Formats: sequence, structure tokens, C-alpha cells
Amino acid sequence: MFTGIIEELGRVERLERQAAGGRLKVQAQKVLEGTRLGDSIAVNGVCLTVTALDGKSFCADLSEETLVRSSLAEVRPAHPVNLERAVAVGQRLGGHIVQGHIDGTGKFLSRRVVGDSVEMRFSFPPELGRYIALKGSIAVDGVSLTVAALSDQWFEAAVIPTTLTWTTLAKLTVGTVVNLETDVLAKYLERLMTGGNSEPSGAKTKQLLTVESLREMGY
Repeated sequence: MFTGIIEELGRVERLERQAAGGRLKVQAQKVLEGTRLGDSIAVNGVCLTVTALDGKSFCADLSEETLVRSSLAEVRPAHPVNLERAVAVGQRLGGHIVQGHIDGTGKFLSRRVVGDSVEMRFSFPPELGRYIALKGSIAVDGVSLTVAALSDQWFEAAVIPTTLTWTTLAKLTVGTVVNLETDVLAKYLERLMTGGNSEPSGAKTKQLLTVESLREMGY
């Protein structure tokens, strides 16, 4: 699990494509501190497992699913990437709960300077719209952002100077593909609302979670 608070900008050393999947090597410094084989590091929001490392870089294997669902298939040598180690038990959760499981990709559409911040607009696939809420959280290339404006095709987030300095967001150009991860709580809520959690065979069917039942429970 991650928080969406980026620790450092790494740089892609190489991406080796294989028959099914690939192998990514990333140059880094801070996220290597205390990191061991098998640990998790989010690269542009994608949770990857460290399969090799030295004092200056780490490697991770990419499944075909990862390459298809995320933007990592497009990275090239020297490409900057957002890096975050998995959250440690007991530390502050500065952003929101980020799993590193990409739901899909969107595109960077525009930016507008407002005071010291920048309002950035991103598109999203239609199937993700139901999980995005005004003032809710969303991870863009692994960066925890708050939705400040929303339509059925795009959302906006106000990005502060610190975030622009410490992440790849300031370097985005119009049309750049970004990884999107919506709030996991919205996905589980939908699952409950639609009765997705099936009962064991022969068990008594439970009433579906509805707005009315939530009111009855005091919500």
C-alpha cells in the first residue's frame, strides 16, 4: 500500500520487452535506502516488486497486464518517473490509500495558473467515471490529488508548487498518457451496493445495501 506522496524522481535506465511482459531498470537513490529484494516500489503509480538492485538502481519484472493497462510500455531511457516505497506501519498517511493497481489511463489536457498553484485537467475512460467524485481522491501517475472540478469526460486538480517540484506533473505536455487509480473505497462500495459479494451455497440471501438501508443504519 502507498500514500501517493512521491519520495523522489527516478530515471528509467532501460525497458527490456520480452515475449510476454518486460523488465524495467530504474536509477534511484532515496527509495533504495533499506530496500530489499521482494519489496514494493510504485513507479508512476504502478506497484512493482524489486527483483534486483544495486547502490544506484533497481529492477522489476512487468507482466503483460501491467504493460497493457498502464503507461509503462511507453517509457524510454532517461524518462523521469515518480517513485514511492510502500508505506511502513506507523508512519503518517499524508495522501490517501493507494494500492498501486492501475485502473486505466487518461490524458493530460490542459493547465491554468491560479495564484501559486496550477489547475491541471485530465481525461479519463468512461468506465472510471463512476468512481471519481468532486473533492474525492485520485492518483495520477502515483501522485495523490484531490478532484477540484469534474465533468463526465474530465477532472481537474489544483496542484501546489511543492508537488510540481517533486513529481513529473510539471513536465507533462498536452496529450501525455497518465496512469489513473481511483479510490479503492468507491470500488468496494459499488461491489456492496450491487450485491457482488455472493453468499456461500445454501446460505440465506442478504438484503442489498441501498440508500434506504444506509439511512436505517443511521448514515
